Amino acid sequence: MSAAENKATVEKMWKALADMDWETLKSCLHEDIHYQDVPSDDPGAHGPENTVKRLGVAFEHLSKQEQITHHIAADGDVVILDHTEKWTFKTGETAEHTFASVHEMKDGKIYRWSDYWDLNKFVSQFPDWFIEIMAKGTAEDFS
Repeated sequence: MSAAENKATVEKMWKALADMDWETLKSCLHEDIHYQDVPSDDPGAHGPENTVKRLGVAFEHLSKQEQITHHIAADGDVVILDHTEKWTFKTGETAEHTFASVHEMKDGKIYRWSDYWDLNKFVSQFPDWFIEIMAKGTAEDFS
């Protein structure tokens, strides 16, 4: 696939994430995807179903997830996205933070998805009840 096609797939996936459109999101993911929040100790999720399951642990508590793209660049099979996410929890609290996301493509789909962000800065904005829920998950839940 061309760099432009890879970039379009990544943009489609992020729009699907903001819309919480899980089927469209999964359609952008390679069957062997590995998704990981790099700054956390969590080893991430493997496969489209587990990736959506892992995202859902947080997203089921959100009423809205907004994204602002600052930069997106594609070089061959790598697409890098610099963006800000704003989460609005169903209980009204918000958290906003900037991420760098690296996507490695294979067969026209996202094969590796690595998010880089300041763990302490983002998590410090989360409501206590949400942190307690997130702490209940284990790596085995998403492998």
